[in-house]
Amino acid sequence: MLQACLNGSRTAEEHPALPLSAERLAEDAADVAALGVTSVHIHPRDVIGALTLVGSEVATTIATVRAAVPGIEISVSTDVPGNAGVLIGSWAPLAAGRPDIAAVHVGRPGWRDLVDALRRVNVEVELVVASPGLLTELPDGISRITVTATRAAAESLLGEVEPLGLPVLLHGRDAEAWSVLDYAALLEHHVRMGLEDTLHLPDGRRAKNNAELVALARRRQRSRAPS
Repeated sequence: MLQACLNGSRTAEEHPALPLSAERLAEDAADVAALGVTSVHIHPRDVIGALTLVGSEVATTIATVRAAVPGIEISVSTDVPGNAGVLIGSWAPLAAGRPDIAAVHVGRPGWRDLVDALRRVNVEVELVVASPGLLTELPDGISRITVTATRAAAESLLGEVEPLGLPVLLHGRDAEAWSVLDYAALLEHHVRMGLEDTLHLPDGRRAKNNAELVALARRRQRSRAPS
Protein backbone atom coordinates (compact mmCIF):
# COMPACT_ATOMS: atom_id res chain seq x y z
CA MET A 1 0.00 0.00 0.00
CA LEU A 2 1.09 3.54 -0.73
CA GLN A 3 -0.61 6.00 1.59
CA ALA A 4 -0.61 9.75 1.04
CA CYS A 5 -0.18 11.87 4.19
CA LEU A 6 -1.61 15.12 2.94
CA ASN A 7 -1.15 17.78 5.62
CA GLY A 8 -0.22 16.71 9.16
CA SER A 9 0.10 19.45 11.76
CA ARG A 10 2.00 21.75 9.40
CA THR A 11 0.87 25.33 8.86
CA ALA A 12 0.01 27.22 5.71
CA GLU A 13 3.19 29.25 6.13
CA GLU A 14 5.31 26.14 5.64
CA HIS A 15 4.10 25.40 2.11
CA PRO A 16 1.68 27.25 -0.20
CA ALA A 17 0.18 23.99 -1.49
CA LEU A 18 -0.57 22.52 1.94
CA PRO A 19 -4.24 21.42 1.95
CA LEU A 20 -6.08 22.51 5.10
CA SER A 21 -9.73 22.94 4.15
CA ALA A 22 -12.03 20.03 3.39
CA GLU A 23 -12.24 21.13 -0.24
CA ARG A 24 -8.47 21.31 -0.69
CA LEU A 25 -7.99 17.94 0.99
CA ALA A 26 -10.56 16.44 -1.38
CA GLU A 27 -8.74 17.90 -4.38
CA ASP A 28 -5.39 16.50 -3.28
CA ALA A 29 -6.97 13.14 -2.42
CA ALA A 30 -8.37 12.90 -5.94
CA ASP A 31 -4.99 13.80 -7.43
CA VAL A 32 -3.10 11.13 -5.47
CA ALA A 33 -5.81 8.51 -5.97
CA ALA A 34 -5.23 8.91 -9.72
CA LEU A 35 -1.61 7.94 -9.04
CA GLY A 36 -2.55 4.68 -7.37
CA VAL A 37 -2.88 5.69 -3.73
CA THR A 38 -5.45 3.59 -1.84
CA SER A 39 -5.27 5.36 1.53
CA VAL A 40 -5.00 8.98 2.65
CA HIS A 41 -4.00 10.15 6.11
CA ILE A 42 -5.29 13.58 7.09
CA HIS A 43 -5.45 15.95 10.06
CA PRO A 44 -8.89 17.64 9.96
CA ARG A 45 -9.02 21.37 10.70
CA ASP A 46 -11.73 23.68 11.97
CA VAL A 47 -12.83 26.90 10.27
CA ILE A 48 -9.81 28.82 11.56
CA GLY A 49 -7.35 26.10 10.58
CA ALA A 50 -6.76 24.54 14.00
CA LEU A 51 -6.49 20.77 14.44
CA THR A 52 -9.81 19.29 15.51
CA LEU A 53 -11.57 16.06 16.46
CA VAL A 54 -15.00 17.64 16.94
CA GLY A 55 -17.56 15.35 15.33
CA SER A 56 -19.28 17.89 13.10
CA GLU A 57 -15.98 19.25 11.77
CA VAL A 58 -14.47 15.81 11.23
CA ALA A 59 -17.67 14.76 9.44
CA THR A 60 -17.48 17.69 7.03
CA THR A 61 -13.88 16.88 6.11
CA ILE A 62 -14.36 13.13 5.77
CA ALA A 63 -17.61 13.38 3.79
CA THR A 64 -16.06 15.91 1.39
CA VAL A 65 -13.00 13.75 0.78
CA ARG A 66 -15.07 10.59 0.46
CA ALA A 67 -17.33 12.22 -2.14
CA ALA A 68 -14.25 13.04 -4.22
CA VAL A 69 -12.64 9.60 -3.92
CA PRO A 70 -15.26 6.97 -3.07
CA GLY A 71 -13.78 3.76 -1.75
CA ILE A 72 -10.41 5.13 -0.65
CA GLU A 73 -9.37 4.45 2.95
CA ILE A 74 -9.42 7.63 5.05
CA SER A 75 -7.21 7.75 8.11
CA VAL A 76 -7.13 10.57 10.65
CA SER A 77 -4.80 11.50 13.47
CA THR A 78 -5.97 11.61 17.09
CA ASP A 79 -2.91 13.61 18.13
CA VAL A 80 -4.88 16.74 19.01
CA PRO A 81 -4.73 18.85 22.21
CA GLY A 82 -7.66 18.42 24.56
CA ASN A 83 -9.78 15.49 25.68
CA ALA A 84 -9.51 13.41 22.52
CA GLY A 85 -11.46 10.50 23.99
CA VAL A 86 -14.54 12.63 24.64
CA LEU A 87 -14.30 14.22 21.20
CA ILE A 88 -14.05 10.82 19.55
CA GLY A 89 -17.28 9.91 21.34
CA SER A 90 -18.98 12.62 19.26
CA TRP A 91 -18.29 10.51 16.16
CA ALA A 92 -20.87 7.89 17.17
CA PRO A 93 -23.77 9.30 15.09
CA LEU A 94 -21.62 10.02 12.05
CA ALA A 95 -22.25 8.04 8.88
CA ALA A 96 -20.38 9.13 5.73
CA GLY A 97 -18.42 11.51 7.96
CA ARG A 98 -16.75 8.82 10.03
CA PRO A 99 -13.12 7.94 9.19
CA ASP A 100 -12.23 4.36 8.34
CA ILE A 101 -9.24 4.21 10.66
CA ALA A 102 -7.53 6.50 13.17
CA ALA A 103 -3.94 6.71 14.36
CA VAL A 104 -3.11 6.49 18.07
CA HIS A 105 0.41 7.26 19.30
CA VAL A 106 1.67 4.54 21.62
CA GLY A 107 3.13 5.91 24.85
CA ARG A 108 1.17 9.17 24.92
CA PRO A 109 -0.90 9.71 28.10
CA GLY A 110 -4.23 7.87 27.81
CA TRP A 111 -3.42 6.18 24.51
CA ARG A 112 -5.15 2.94 25.50
CA ASP A 113 -8.30 4.92 26.36
CA LEU A 114 -8.23 6.35 22.83
CA VAL A 115 -8.08 2.83 21.41
CA ASP A 116 -11.17 1.92 23.44
CA ALA A 117 -12.97 5.12 22.39
CA LEU A 118 -12.34 4.42 18.71
CA ARG A 119 -13.56 0.85 18.99
CA ARG A 120 -16.78 2.07 20.63
CA VAL A 121 -17.55 4.24 17.59
CA ASN A 122 -16.60 1.44 15.15
CA VAL A 123 -13.45 3.07 13.78
CA GLU A 124 -10.43 0.86 13.13
CA VAL A 125 -7.17 1.63 14.93
CA GLU A 126 -3.60 1.95 13.70
CA LEU A 127 -0.96 2.26 16.40
CA VAL A 128 1.93 4.67 15.82
CA VAL A 129 5.22 3.49 17.32
CA ALA A 130 8.14 5.91 17.32
CA SER A 131 10.36 4.67 20.16
CA PRO A 132 11.55 1.23 21.31
CA GLY A 133 10.06 -0.58 24.26
CA LEU A 134 6.69 1.20 24.24
CA LEU A 135 4.45 -1.51 22.83
CA THR A 136 4.80 -4.18 25.50
CA GLU A 137 1.26 -5.52 25.10
CA LEU A 138 -0.91 -5.30 22.00
CA PRO A 139 -4.51 -4.19 22.66
CA ASP A 140 -7.32 -6.08 20.98
CA GLY A 141 -8.73 -4.89 17.68
CA ILE A 142 -5.66 -3.23 16.14
CA SER A 143 -5.62 -3.22 12.33
CA ARG A 144 -2.15 -1.88 11.52
CA ILE A 145 1.06 -0.60 13.08
CA THR A 146 2.70 2.54 11.75
CA VAL A 147 6.39 2.84 12.55
CA THR A 148 7.85 6.35 12.47
CA ALA A 149 11.63 6.11 12.42
CA THR A 150 14.94 7.28 11.10
CA ARG A 151 16.72 4.89 8.77
CA ALA A 152 19.18 4.05 11.53
CA ALA A 153 16.43 3.19 14.04
CA ALA A 154 14.04 1.43 11.68
CA GLU A 155 15.54 -2.05 11.91
CA SER A 156 15.34 -2.27 15.70
CA LEU A 157 11.80 -0.90 15.82
CA LEU A 158 10.68 -3.32 13.12
CA GLY A 159 12.24 -6.12 15.14
CA GLU A 160 9.78 -5.28 17.92
CA VAL A 161 6.60 -4.89 15.85
CA GLU A 162 6.96 -7.40 13.01
CA PRO A 163 6.55 -10.44 15.32
CA LEU A 164 3.10 -9.11 16.29
CA GLY A 165 1.84 -10.27 12.91
CA LEU A 166 0.01 -7.10 11.84
CA PRO A 167 0.47 -5.10 8.63
CA VAL A 168 3.24 -2.53 9.08
CA LEU A 169 3.50 0.93 7.53
CA LEU A 170 7.02 2.34 7.81
CA HIS A 171 7.86 5.98 7.18
CA GLY A 172 10.34 8.72 8.04
CA ARG A 173 10.08 12.46 8.41
CA ASP A 174 11.80 15.41 6.72
CA ALA A 175 15.43 14.54 5.86
CA GLU A 176 14.78 10.85 6.59
CA ALA A 177 11.57 10.52 4.56
CA TRP A 178 13.03 9.24 1.29
CA SER A 179 15.65 6.87 2.70
CA VAL A 180 13.06 5.26 4.99
CA LEU A 181 10.57 4.96 2.11
CA ASP A 182 13.21 3.14 0.04
CA TYR A 183 13.96 0.79 2.94
CA ALA A 184 10.28 0.07 3.54
CA ALA A 185 9.74 -0.69 -0.16
CA LEU A 186 12.69 -3.09 -0.13
CA LEU A 187 11.12 -4.92 2.82
CA GLU A 188 7.68 -4.84 1.13
CA HIS A 189 6.07 -2.97 4.00
CA HIS A 190 3.38 -0.37 3.42
CA VAL A 191 4.81 3.08 2.73
CA ARG A 192 3.54 6.65 2.76
CA MET A 193 4.54 10.02 1.38
CA GLY A 194 3.16 13.55 1.33
CA LEU A 195 3.58 17.05 2.68
CA GLU A 196 3.12 15.85 6.26
CA ASP A 197 6.36 13.87 6.01
CA THR A 198 8.50 16.12 3.84
CA LEU A 199 8.33 19.34 1.84
CA HIS A 200 11.24 18.38 -0.39
CA LEU A 201 12.23 16.00 -3.14
CA PRO A 202 15.29 13.76 -2.65
CA ASP A 203 17.54 16.26 -4.45
CA GLY A 204 16.57 18.99 -1.99
CA ARG A 205 14.22 20.90 -4.27
CA ARG A 206 10.94 22.04 -2.75
CA ALA A 207 8.08 19.81 -3.93
CA LYS A 208 5.28 21.51 -5.83
CA ASN A 209 2.52 19.63 -4.03
CA ASN A 210 1.39 16.27 -2.67
CA ALA A 211 0.93 14.83 -6.15
CA GLU A 212 4.57 15.42 -7.09
CA LEU A 213 5.78 13.73 -3.90
CA VAL A 214 3.43 10.78 -4.32
CA ALA A 215 4.24 10.26 -8.01
CA LEU A 216 7.94 9.98 -7.19
CA ALA A 217 7.23 7.77 -4.18
CA ARG A 218 5.25 5.39 -6.40
CA ARG A 219 8.14 5.12 -8.87
CA ARG A 220 10.67 4.48 -6.11
CA GLN A 221 8.39 1.95 -4.41
CA ARG A 222 8.08 -0.03 -7.62
CA SER A 223 11.77 0.15 -8.49
CA ARG A 224 12.93 -1.04 -5.07
CA ALA A 225 10.41 -3.80 -4.46
CA PRO A 226 11.92 -7.28 -4.82
CA SER A 227 11.23 -8.78 -8.23
